[in-house]
Amino acid sequence: MSVQRKMMGEILLDIGLITQDQLDDALVQQNMTGERLGNILVDRGILSEQQLIETLEFILGIPHVQLDRMTIEPDAVKLISANMARNHKVLPITRKNGLITLAMADPLNYGAIDDVRMVTGLDVIPVIARERDMDTAIRQYYALRVDADVERILGELIQEEKNSLNTQKENAVLKIDDDAPVVRMVNSILAQAVQGRASDIHIEPQERDIRVRFRIDGQLYEVLNLPKKSSGAIVSRIKIMAGMDIAEKRIPQDGRVRMTLEGRPVDFRISTLPAIFGEKVVLRILDRANALTAVEQLGLSTRNKEHLISLSHRPHGMVLVTGPTGSGKTTTLYSALGEINSIDKNIITLEDPVEYSLPGINQVQMNTKTGLTFAAGLRSILRQDPDVIMVGEIRDHETAQLAVQAALTGHLVLSTLHTNSAAGAVARLTDMGIESFLLASSLIGVIAQRLVRRLCPNCRRPYRLSQEVAEKLDIGEQSGEQFYRAAGCNMCRQLGYRGRMAIQEIITVGPRLRNCINRSDTSEDAIQTTALQEGMVSIKNDGVLKALAGLTSLEEVMKAVLMGG
Repeated sequence: MSVQRKMMGEILLDIGLITQDQLDDALVQQNMTGERLGNILVDRGILSEQQLIETLEFILGIPHVQLDRMTIEPDAVKLISANMARNHKVLPITRKNGLITLAMADPLNYGAIDDVRMVTGLDVIPVIARERDMDTAIRQYYALRVDADVERILGELIQEEKNSLNTQKENAVLKIDDDAPVVRMVNSILAQAVQGRASDIHIEPQERDIRVRFRIDGQLYEVLNLPKKSSGAIVSRIKIMAGMDIAEKRIPQDGRVRMTLEGRPVDFRISTLPAIFGEKVVLRILDRANALTAVEQLGLSTRNKEHLISLSHRPHGMVLVTGPTGSGKTTTLYSALGEINSIDKNIITLEDPVEYSLPGINQVQMNTKTGLTFAAGLRSILRQDPDVIMVGEIRDHETAQLAVQAALTGHLVLSTLHTNSAAGAVARLTDMGIESFLLASSLIGVIAQRLVRRLCPNCRRPYRLSQEVAEKLDIGEQSGEQFYRAAGCNMCRQLGYRGRMAIQEIITVGPRLRNCINRSDTSEDAIQTTALQEGMVSIKNDGVLKALAGLTSLEEVMKAVLMGG
């Protein structure tokens, strides 16, 4: 293999793509690190990846393919495990007549070819693909599928349970070494969920089996069905990881665990719930690699981004983020805190629960069992000389009153409310007993938002909006305009969408709106009308503009707006 690698270097030298000094330096690094020569040259900017692929094609006579434009057979993908695909950077594309076509980032990796041949029992036809395309395709095609050796692990797990059927409950301690079947099963599920960008894992006992589902981009997908007999071992293993009581199955429990997956720490917030067929487990994945913490990453319009940044930098006042559960309110608050976090500011948060650790920020976990509620915590941190306070949620009169007082006494207060619109936040606070004149003096901005799925840019399809549909959606002015709809391709696993973004409406409290609140004219309609007069773009119109730009679809926008009432 080293001879062929050297030959590739010599050919690159002969055709003038690299110099002798560049080749010598790259070979020294290769001997030290074991990296592929081509990768070293690309990383150093000496070659482009396309030049490298064309050279490999010339040397080896192996064609190169564009994975995002190919039809990849799902049955072929299943021939090898996700671990083998990731470790060797290979992906089966087709299977026909005893042959398997194998996309490879490194077609000189004969060890990988031999491994695939041995596992599948098929002869291998290698083709070359760009490394980043391989990484993307492997993530996509193995995102919703547990490793191929799952059946073997299950067999071991079931046999282990049979051997311990007569064990007494007090002695029912699971084998928890790294090689135990239940450990490998749970680890496989968690790793696949993180790899597939899932936000939640649902492990649900049914009458005859256990259903495992992942929530990806807000949608639930079924990924696995496990034998009913494995339920006890899997739930107990997760409880042990999270420090829960494995003997208690009659009441809900909560826990948390941190694991290292794909070389980085990932937190899981775990909840169990007794159901009629056994305990249901939901694991919320708190992966900092997928957490949006910069304002630029939220997908906001230029106008709304400027408003959010401006509100974040105000020296005092109250800013509220509203929307239903799962609409990204906490992410927006974290983004605002990240915008203003600096050494000269004392920032304290009250959260239930703390989702992500934010460097340089003092975060406090609520604990109602000990009396540490939002109101109690807020009273305490006002004695901690704060500049900025984030309150996870305003739920009652006392918390609302303290938040308003903090905003009036020179603090910037950020919090959330469960209302359907930005205008509805004002009415909600007055319903909580906040005097109109105090609200007018303290409130500086309200952000209402929803999350919509992003269209896959590789396969979205343009169309012209008919007048009939435009009028039905109450956007008659957009009749005849070009929008985009989801299609589906290899890049997005035929879903048509990949990732999510926020659509928002932002009220910045100006003189007219402040006067409106002062007059106690705080009905949702009155506030909405005044805010629109002051230049607010409604959440629906913000979504339509993003659909016009091809970032999302009208279907996603309308579904999100209707979800909020």
